[in-house]
Amino acid sequence: MLYPLASSSWDHQEYAAMQSVIASGMFTMGRYVADFENAFADFTGSRFCVMVNSGSSANLLMVAAMRYRKQGALLPGDEVIVPAVSWSTTYSPFCQYGLRLKFVDINRETLNYDLDQLATAITETTRCILAVNLLGNPNDFTQINEIIGGRNIVLLEDNCESMGATLGNKQTGTFGLMGSFSTFFSHHISTMEGGMVVTDDEELYHIMLSVRAHGWTRNLPKNNLVCGTKGEDPFEESFRFVLPGYNLRPLELSGAIGIKQLCKLPDIITTRRANAQIFLELVRNFTWLRPQLEIGSSSWFGFSLLIEQNAPFTRSDVATAFFKAGIDIRPIVAGNFAKNEVLRWVDYTIHGSLPNAEDIDSNGFFIGNHHYSLVKEFELLYFTLNNMQENDNS
Repeated sequence: MLYPLASSSWDHQEYAAMQSVIASGMFTMGRYVADFENAFADFTGSRFCVMVNSGSSANLLMVAAMRYRKQGALLPGDEVIVPAVSWSTTYSPFCQYGLRLKFVDINRETLNYDLDQLATAITETTRCILAVNLLGNPNDFTQINEIIGGRNIVLLEDNCESMGATLGNKQTGTFGLMGSFSTFFSHHISTMEGGMVVTDDEELYHIMLSVRAHGWTRNLPKNNLVCGTKGEDPFEESFRFVLPGYNLRPLELSGAIGIKQLCKLPDIITTRRANAQIFLELVRNFTWLRPQLEIGSSSWFGFSLLIEQNAPFTRSDVATAFFKAGIDIRPIVAGNFAKNEVLRWVDYTIHGSLPNAEDIDSNGFFIGNHHYSLVKEFELLYFTLNNMQENDNS
């Protein structure tokens, strides 16, 4: 592809970091992961960060922590409001813990919650709202918090696509009680596979430390908010299990790479935002395409486009032209997730109808953004769209 969806931001620094791990002979979770966690917590302005092996695992760990907290736990049958457009592992952890999903439509312009629909979706049984910051774009958390008001509703964030985005100088992923992040190859920074959860809540942090590694006490501080005080005998304590856990641990390689990538993140975000301004100017020449409306300061994961009603082309027409030109495209995340067959396994309801999610599902797509200037790629994009338009006019 002449204009690919994603590209590597690694250079000699990441490979040198991997070599340092290889030379140490210590590949399982250790000091590099801990150093990256501390650095990422500082970057987001959070008290705590727990690194795991993927963004999907970050979502799982976040929901598990909510299940096992002492006060205000999410219990089977509790209602969780989710947006209709997101990724499969946004939803799966809630299902696995017996929670009842309520799908709410998205805003056609921002691609995040339709806030009017969200406000009317809340009932006395609503215990949690999951905000997904889609394609780098923050939700309007000021309005979401006004909607929640003083009700006993927990706000969580899936921020896997929006690392570095801000609203009012506050990092997305930190507006909720917990926020998840991803460091998969195609995301803002890459550690091969990887994910993080940040929080300011010490109990949730301790729960995640245990659940991440088998549910044992080994990684907990001596005095902690899960089991109280650990025993003095390290042999007896080594295989003590206190929570139903998993093995979600990342590798030292990922931690070491993450430290180098995090140093690059400010410049990566700056370049992505500069690319976005050029992209938005370019798209103004094609009124039959609608770009994503930015809320706050997006970190521009990618560039979404929605084909307007009465447009001269279908999405299939655009996909054919783009692939022929060497421009890689994808659907907008998973489109309307509520249409998927997997829902036969899910306890869920749909609030009203989902016309905007359906529109995105049928007429939306996105192209890539990168850590480098996209002048040549945008020239190709403009030529391809303009050629389609001129051929149609002729």
